[in-house]
Amino acid sequence: MKITILGIESSCDDTSAAVIRDGALLSNVIASQAVHSDWGGVIPELASRAHSQNIVPVIDSALKKAGVTSDDIDAVAFTRGPGLLGSLLVGVSFAKGFSIAKNVPLIEVNHLQGHILSHFVELPDKTIEKPNFPFLCLLVSGGHTQIVLVRDYFDMEIVGSTIDDAAGEAFDKCAKVMGLPYPGGPLIDKLSKEGNPKKFKFAKPNIAGFDFSFSGLKTSFLYFLRDEIADNPNFIEENKADLAASLQATIVDILVSKVVKAAKEYDIEEIAIAGGVSANSGLREAIAAECSKRGWRAHIPEFFLTTDNAAMIAITGYFKYLREDFSSLDIAPIARSAEMGL
Repeated sequence: MKITILGIESSCDDTSAAVIRDGALLSNVIASQAVHSDWGGVIPELASRAHSQNIVPVIDSALKKAGVTSDDIDAVAFTRGPGLLGSLLVGVSFAKGFSIAKNVPLIEVNHLQGHILSHFVELPDKTIEKPNFPFLCLLVSGGHTQIVLVRDYFDMEIVGSTIDDAAGEAFDKCAKVMGLPYPGGPLIDKLSKEGNPKKFKFAKPNIAGFDFSFSGLKTSFLYFLRDEIADNPNFIEENKADLAASLQATIVDILVSKVVKAAKEYDIEEIAIAGGVSANSGLREAIAAECSKRGWRAHIPEFFLTTDNAAMIAITGYFKYLREDFSSLDIAPIARSAEMGL
């Protein structure tokens, strides 16, 4: 019997729905919210309102693109958290209503587990080599920076985490200091291709173990610009590409060096990356190069699987369905990752 899962993702500012059948992706639809760029960041109230407007047409589109109807769905998986509570509530509420209306199981998904398990989505147009257990996954985004030891689909251990800011946040806030619009991370990546990554040096934290810290880097970057602008008010504009390249090289080096250290400690030779920052070209190239040099296997996600998407929620729901790991209708969204175990 074929198993068809509807996945719903609404943790932040993207409304997404996907359909997966027996692990293979049939559709993945995302509606983004451009309104937040005017404010320099995501406004939770605006995000939840937009989700309410987008969720029905997005799910309808996902079903049509998959060539299925709501009667073909065997279970509905949704992001329970972490994320913005108001945004999560929209997805949770719709999933509950769908579950009741169609009398199908309800499956909660940890957003961070979803990012990691996105590596197991089977794509219709290409074959991707899946990680073998155990593997290390560098999960890096605007809100999270973690090294996760993945022993099985649902046996995961965080072995390293940021003690302050996430890498994605460092990208965005440093970009803002440079006068770049939100989200700044992709713009830093684009500019870095034209710059010299060795032009400027910024502080790298000396944190024990496999943990990260990016607050010192942000402060170093801010003070450096302040001092340079005092001498030359046009410093940023005249050095924008070199600043972007040097900043990106610093962040990537911090990330990759910790992953290599953890891989040696746990004797792991399979390395994956996931999350929004895994779309960064510098990180993708550095991980691939490091693994090639050491004879390890690198698992680099497709670009559409790096952002918040429902395909990763649906595939996680699929694996949970096989375990008959279902949720009750009284389940509530959770905003913080610490309350979800990953």
